Formats: sequence, structure tokens, C-alpha cells
Amino acid sequence: MAPEASRNESRSLAIPDLHSPQPKEVRRTSSSVPRSEVVINVYDLLPPGKLASTLWFFGSSLLHTGVLIKSLNREYAFGGHDRPGMSGVYWTKPRMEPPGGTFRCELLQGFSFRPQHEIETIIREVSQEFLGPSYNLLSNNCNHFTNHLCERLTGKPAPGWLNRAASIGIALPCVVPREWIAPPDHDTADGELLEEDEEDERTSMLRQDYYRGHSFHGSSMDSEDNGWSSDRDRRKGGSGKGKDVIRDTAGRDIPTSERAPHPRGRS
Repeated sequence: MAPEASRNESRSLAIPDLHSPQPKEVRRTSSSVPRSEVVINVYDLLPPGKLASTLWFFGSSLLHTGVLIKSLNREYAFGGHDRPGMSGVYWTKPRMEPPGGTFRCELLQGFSFRPQHEIETIIREVSQEFLGPSYNLLSNNCNHFTNHLCERLTGKPAPGWLNRAASIGIALPCVVPREWIAPPDHDTADGELLEEDEEDERTSMLRQDYYRGHSFHGSSMDSEDNGWSSDRDRRKGGSGKGKDVIRDTAGRDIPTSERAPHPRGRS
């Protein structure tokens, strides 16, 4: 009888007490886990035509990318500028084409299972790793930023083909297309620099005072008129006034599609 009693006791111990409180992890449902969709928007920087179509088909086109955080409804990208110590990360409305760029597709990178404040903290941390003056067409461009931010948010890198042109340029610098060295005449990107989003009123006023007395990209900060007949013309190209050259860390001209937007606070 002793062995049978022992087996009965084991069975009774294995039956859970449905009336006892369960750990939070057991009661937690999937619906309570925050989930934010992370999307990569891809833009072709070459003018539409046979060359652009061919390179796109083979996955070797010159591409600009932005990381869209659906929960924030903001698309984050990285561009070069010449303001020391300031991040080159900026945000725009989703699918806002860079100057001279054409929207190609969106890629679902994955999901970030973090609350919104943690996502914003990660974006701020990454932005400090990508300062405007550190921009390099081949080794530290917008696609490097996209890859890094995606890894931080989703745990996996962006597709490697997004930056294939830069990889080819590093291996064979002589084949870097002329469009990257002498880009067409376009204005800088629309959008808002990330650091300006966090300025207090006093900092903003000081920045305005500074830019009133200095030139930026060769144009006076006192005027909003850059000689464009429409917003689309201004972004797509034309003969806008007062644009100057900005160079990357290797001394190459940065295409305007890869430049961070003008600082706000102009009057």
C-alpha cells in the first residue's frame, strides 16, 4: 500500500491550485506587450531612366533610406552637415522624398517590443553616434545609420543590398558614379534635426541669433526665399539661389539628397 499511496500523493501534488494567485508572467497576455512596426523606406538617388532601372534590378543602385517608426509616425534619416558637435539625424513625415530622390519601396524590418519612451531613448543614443560632420559617402552614410538603428530596435540588421553601392565604392573608388561626386543642383532635405526637437526656448533663441549673423550653405538665414517656384521644384531641383558645397570626411562633395536639413529657427 505504501507505493500506491506515494503515487497518489505525487499525482495530487502535480495538480495546480486554481484558486492560488498566479505569477504576473503567466497572466500577462500578448496584447499587453507594446509593439511598434519598424519600416525601411527606400529612395533611388539616380535620375529615372534606363541606368537607374538597371542598377535597381541588380540591387546596386545609389539609395537613400529612412527608418519609419509607425508608433511615432516619423521617418528618421542621417545626413551630413558642417556644424561641429551636432547630430546629423533628422526626422520627416513618412515617405518624404529627399531632393532628387524617387521613392522605390518600403521594407518591413520587424517590430520593436518596447514602450515609446524606450524607443525615443534609443533614437537619441544612436543620434549621438552619427554627427553631421562625421558623414562619409562610403563608410558612414544614411544606410549605415539605418542598419544601426534597425539593429538596436529589432535585433537584426537591415538588408545588405541597401548599401551595396557604397561597398563597391570602398573596394573600387574609381567606379564611384559621378552623380555622387558632382551631384545635380538641388536644395537640402526637408525635415527637422533631432536635436532641435529637444531645445529649450533659450537655446532656440540663441541659435536664431547665431544664424541671423552667419551664413549657412552660402545663403542668408534671414530669408526663406531660395528662388523656387514651388515646394516640389525646390525639392526636385532647379536653379535655387545660394547653395554651397558641403564635403564629407574624405573631402568629397555630399549630394544634397544626403545632407541634413537646414536648422529651423530662421526668421
